[in-house]
Amino acid sequence: MRTAYSVETVRNAERELMARLPEGALMQRAAAGLAAACADLLGRVYGSRVVLLVGSGDNGGDALYAGARLARRGAGVTAVLLAPERAHAAGLAALRRAGGRVAGRVAGDGDGEGLVEGADLVVDGIVGIGGKGGLRPEAVPLAAAAGRSRGAVVAVDLPSGVDADTGEVHGHAVRADLTVTFGTHKPGLLIDPAREYAGSVRLVDIGLELPVEPELEALQHEDVARLLPVPAAESDKYRRGVVGIAAGSARYPGAAVLAVSGALRGGAGAVRYVGPAGDAVIARYPETLVSDKGPKHAGRVQAWVVGPGAGDDAATVAEVLSADVPVLIDADGLRLADAEVVRGRRAPTLMTPHAGEAAALLGVERGEVEGGRLAAVRELARRYGATVLLKGSTTLVADSGGGAVRVNPTGTGWLATAGSGDVLSGLGGSLLAAGLSAVDAGSVGAYLHGLAGRLAADGAPVGAHDVADAVPGAWRNVLG
Repeated sequence: MRTAYSVETVRNAERELMARLPEGALMQRAAAGLAAACADLLGRVYGSRVVLLVGSGDNGGDALYAGARLARRGAGVTAVLLAPERAHAAGLAALRRAGGRVAGRVAGDGDGEGLVEGADLVVDGIVGIGGKGGLRPEAVPLAAAAGRSRGAVVAVDLPSGVDADTGEVHGHAVRADLTVTFGTHKPGLLIDPAREYAGSVRLVDIGLELPVEPELEALQHEDVARLLPVPAAESDKYRRGVVGIAAGSARYPGAAVLAVSGALRGGAGAVRYVGPAGDAVIARYPETLVSDKGPKHAGRVQAWVVGPGAGDDAATVAEVLSADVPVLIDADGLRLADAEVVRGRRAPTLMTPHAGEAAALLGVERGEVEGGRLAAVRELARRYGATVLLKGSTTLVADSGGGAVRVNPTGTGWLATAGSGDVLSGLGGSLLAAGLSAVDAGSVGAYLHGLAGRLAADGAPVGAHDVADAVPGAWRNVLG
């Protein structure tokens, strides 16, 4: 499992480690890892042109020491200092001893920008993990030049201008091809919009001792494989779990079909469908148990999915929410569900909004949710007393009880297609019925859904039904 920790936690761990190490040893560890990553990216270090963008803190010191290592290997290394009087003195001296030089002018009159644009490699050491509020004005031209550079851009710990704790980007920021981060991932490296600025991420172990409970965690194949429901020899369709799907309407029968398609592939033994789209569902999936008598008369289920394509059927949403089993609420169900009823439920509730739906639930603009996903998903979980899966370019899963937020590492932009969320709701509901907790059902469902999207698309447009068809392949990929 990949984990990420807050700036405060990282700082505390660094202080504890530095107290046990010789002075400067921790920075040297970081610089060694940074220099190795830069050398790997360059391929041929000797004769290459490297430009360091150096701020006033330890982040700039890391860049200077790494630059000294590259200079000793024959690279032409130039440091552009944004605050010469506050540059890391020992790092600057090390660079000069190794044959590196300092640009005659600091950023602002165009000299620094020209150096950056002509470099084979640009190292962003402007601001460290404590930076807030985007780049300062004097750094903006250099960040823009890095974006125009013919060489690769490597960020030190995280791209300058992004918020390490939240993934928010306020104003200008450096856009890196590679981010070399130290000790642990920071939340901003895993959450959009900051994740878009990080490029590939390389973690360098510097020996930090971190708490068991992280701020953020991302499941990997082995984690998902342990959570997938597997039938035993004595299992039958009822022991494996039955999921109920209350979805679709005369206007949106396809939503019901797609939700059922996801549910059939999510590990439950049987799928019950209730609603007005029964004919469409049974025509496509004859194995579905179809009823038109409402949720209370559909038969026993271990979990419900309610909302996809439901239109204005508030009565069905309310009936499902009164059931004493786990419920996944999606799409129209999010709009129709009574907040007090959701908060008062004793059985687990999993809400799966996209950014627009989350904004409506929170009473804010969509852009506020997209720019601050971590804060939004936590607030929704707290406000509704539910587990919340916030869909989007970064899918997050937060529990009402707090703890680490899960971030989904799979997925593709091709999943932004009509009906894809309906497939995810059915898949997640099926995992709930199979016995997974709401957090695990949401996390595993998002993981499989994202991986299925990648497999189905393979670089080309796909429909939601293609994603559903690819779920078994994603499941086998995880287990294999």
